[in-house]
Amino acid sequence: MPSSRDSARLTFGIYPGSAAGSDTGEVVAGPPDDPARIVGALDELQGRDRHPLVVRAYRVFADADDRDRRSPAENPLAPVRYTGQGRSLDLVVQYQSRRGDTAGYCSFLRSVVAEHGPVISTLQVGFNTSLLFGPAASFIDRLTQAGGQRFVDDLDYVGLDFFPDVFRPVPPGRLEAVTEGVLGQHRQDVLGPAGLGAVPLRITEHGWPTGPGRPPERQAQVVRAVVTTVAGNAGPLGLAGYTHFALRDADSQNPGLFHQFGLMTDDYTPKPAFHAYRELIGALSPGAGGRRGRPGSRPDTGTPPPTRP
Repeated sequence: MPSSRDSARLTFGIYPGSAAGSDTGEVVAGPPDDPARIVGALDELQGRDRHPLVVRAYRVFADADDRDRRSPAENPLAPVRYTGQGRSLDLVVQYQSRRGDTAGYCSFLRSVVAEHGPVISTLQVGFNTSLLFGPAASFIDRLTQAGGQRFVDDLDYVGLDFFPDVFRPVPPGRLEAVTEGVLGQHRQDVLGPAGLGAVPLRITEHGWPTGPGRPPERQAQVVRAVVTTVAGNAGPLGLAGYTHFALRDADSQNPGLFHQFGLMTDDYTPKPAFHAYRELIGALSPGAGGRRGRPGSRPDTGTPPPTRP
């Protein structure tokens, strides 16, 4: 397993909400969130050393007549309650205006930052992708050409939603190699030509769902394989963060592919992957093993400085 020294730049995180997306664009959800159990689970993931953890949350801007039937405006609700104690907010402010209301979005964004600013560590304003292949790989290059050098200079990181072995099976024993290979390909062949070869890359969503034919033990194996591979390549590939999707299932009674991504069931019963992720955070977080910074340096508060995507 890589050591905390290997992954010194890697920040760990998790999405704690009850809602999840699907391949149809609809939102799937089951029982409502239980804030007290969420806080307890986050505490447990951090361990007694209170390793830093970012809490991923989503806000949505949509046209007024379109908001009721699209994704919830905020998930999880009131995410500030999950910050503190070494936890900060990884906030995604989604733009879903069919009318192209950029002025309204900018106003909404200012209000969100004013509301959550003190606890935000990272702010994603619409720029992350899944893995891109073929003609789709030119999307980021076209985006940076349209935005110009100012856009590139203002980027603090690029996000990647990454779900190996979920939609396309990976042969047994090949998950680590495939993970390293596709992340390297994304860095070299997608980000590089777009002028983003040196911009930090964050795994903003990763998970593997349980369900029929998808045993919990395999989920734990996937979490261990992907996280250790990401940590081991943090330096060479410029990987700055890993966030798991999600803390709990959207609906543990639904056998569908998109309902059981959680490290816990929807009643907050841990699966083996929950314990695996807790152990990985304890072993690989910056400062793990008694190292809390250079002698004479400021103590690690667990809250990194604010950045923009």
